[in-house]
Amino acid sequence: MTDPPVRLAGTPELAEDCVDALSDVLRIVRLTGAVFLDAEFSEPWCVGEPSGVEVCVEHMPDAQHVVIYHLVTEGCCEASVPGGPAVSARGGDLIIIPGGEAHSLGSNLAHPAVPGGRLVVQRGPDEVPRVRYGGGGAATRMVCGYLACDSSLFDTVLAALPRIMLVNMREGPGAQWLTSSIRFSLSEASGQRAGAGTVLAKLSELMFVEAIRRHIESLPPEQTGWLAGLRDRFVGKTLALIHSKPAHAWTVEELAGAVGLSRSALADRFAALVGQPPMQYLTRWRLQLAANLLRSGARNIASVAAEVGYDSEAAFSRAFKRELGVAPAAWRRSPSRQQPVHG
Repeated sequence: MTDPPVRLAGTPELAEDCVDALSDVLRIVRLTGAVFLDAEFSEPWCVGEPSGVEVCVEHMPDAQHVVIYHLVTEGCCEASVPGGPAVSARGGDLIIIPGGEAHSLGSNLAHPAVPGGRLVVQRGPDEVPRVRYGGGGAATRMVCGYLACDSSLFDTVLAALPRIMLVNMREGPGAQWLTSSIRFSLSEASGQRAGAGTVLAKLSELMFVEAIRRHIESLPPEQTGWLAGLRDRFVGKTLALIHSKPAHAWTVEELAGAVGLSRSALADRFAALVGQPPMQYLTRWRLQLAANLLRSGARNIASVAAEVGYDSEAAFSRAFKRELGVAPAAWRRSPSRQQPVHG
């Protein structure tokens, strides 16, 4: 068998099984859309937005990490995080702050920034808060939102993303449908229509997933990391196999045979892209699944251990504590306090 080189150009679209691997990760991290703002600014304007930590404390006390996004629906603006370059957005662009950092938005970021929190007008209990600010010139409108998720999403996916992302949501039927649906749901929420807030939350989750997929497809061939590995035809299929059968007694040799590489070629390729050997990744994924199962409190430790591929409860407990820093029983009693808030 002749193995291809480790460095491989990405395919233009994610294969279905690789999309499934991404969906698997997103499924267990409790991605939840909440806290939305209907914002309208007029030139000149510049606002400073708070970090995800501040949002957590005030609005999402149980969140371990908060992703911040701004969907520009009309007009244009600049955005930046401290010490980073500015990005220029226009209608149909999605600005994402994966790390939940404090950041600035404005028609010109050279203008003094006004704290955004001071501008929020709280309305009725079922209405979306509103921001109206600026000097009366050309208008820019956007939907601002926050997505709460478990720290495991930050560790697996978000840490591999740029500090600030600009995603074109104008192209493609899926993206266009999402943006138009979010605009419609925002107007419904403003009119206090029942259930509009729930629909808006789910749409924002879908929009985030679409943005991640588009980012993966745009990665340069030399990019490394979990997301780049997902796009690679061999490593992506390996990830999909691990995710589809995490309790299976996988070996590198078996995985290599399934994806069409030699054992050494897969091991090298996987480590080069993902940053860890396949068996280490398998162990960590099993323990993330176990943590998710234990969170519900309805399963005993032995059954969870068996479901994720451990024959011995003792071996499972040792591995769990080594990876997550706490014993399974303690995690089950207090899951929300085991990992710190990021962002």
